Amino acid sequence: MLAAIPYTTFPTIDLGFVQLRTFGLMVAAGVLIGAWLAARYGEEHGIPRDTTYSLAMRMVLAGVIGSRITWVLSHWSELDSPLDAVAIWKGGLQFSGGFVFAVVAGYPVYRHWNRLTRWNSLDGYAYGLSIGLGIGRIGCYSVGEHFGSRTSFPLAVRYDGGSVREDLLGSLPLQKGMVFHQTSLYELLYMLVLFGVLTYVLYLRKPRPGPGTAMAIFCAFYGIARFVSDALRVNDERIFGLTGAQYLCLAMLPTSVWIWFRVRTQLLKDIEDGMPVGLPAPEPSSVEIP
Repeated sequence: MLAAIPYTTFPTIDLGFVQLRTFGLMVAAGVLIGAWLAARYGEEHGIPRDTTYSLAMRMVLAGVIGSRITWVLSHWSELDSPLDAVAIWKGGLQFSGGFVFAVVAGYPVYRHWNRLTRWNSLDGYAYGLSIGLGIGRIGCYSVGEHFGSRTSFPLAVRYDGGSVREDLLGSLPLQKGMVFHQTSLYELLYMLVLFGVLTYVLYLRKPRPGPGTAMAIFCAFYGIARFVSDALRVNDERIFGLTGAQYLCLAMLPTSVWIWFRVRTQLLKDIEDGMPVGLPAPEPSSVEIP
């Protein structure tokens, strides 16, 4: 008990003249930092920053809508009014739905790009997503959600008070002094590890790996880590014993293998064949300015 991390929620940050909702602030910070890193990486591979930002905002918007819809559908009994269904600032996003919606939103753009450009862009988004998700989990931690079972694990938290979104540990009412898994904290930690791995792979390792590598690593690492951390959760809705995110994780693992062994081989051949990298420059305007 003494080794547990003291845990008091902090759903708002009081700056004196204004109160900020921690969840919304952290999600926004994660999106902005992740998009900036993706744009920086894409620019190095011939993709204009504005293009990356525009596509990122499109995918983020679709992802937020999808993640909220899936969360509401799986937590319908927790809603007190119709307004609660859209009260995203209070917390409540489900990654699995958001990921699927984001992929669907990005597909119409990516289908017009050649393979090298597409996968260089996806590598940049995988890099940005690794730190963006980690920062977003600070928001989940702040509002008190994604709790696991009681435990004596060294990284467990001891609840010392504050409002929470989940007031149960399974069937047990949450009380001060309880020590339990806080999977938002675990995800923050392993996403920082993944961010470090991808930083090494994309920027420090020589020679740099071919396109598709970062996305393959992301799918494998996140798929395994998230499957394990979700297994600790005690308040999530489950279908045949698994959470929605765990089903997504099961799909991410073979996807990683496919990218690593099939897609990367095709991309290396494209490089050998001289496929252009990046997007073509826009054609100059034919309108004469007097």
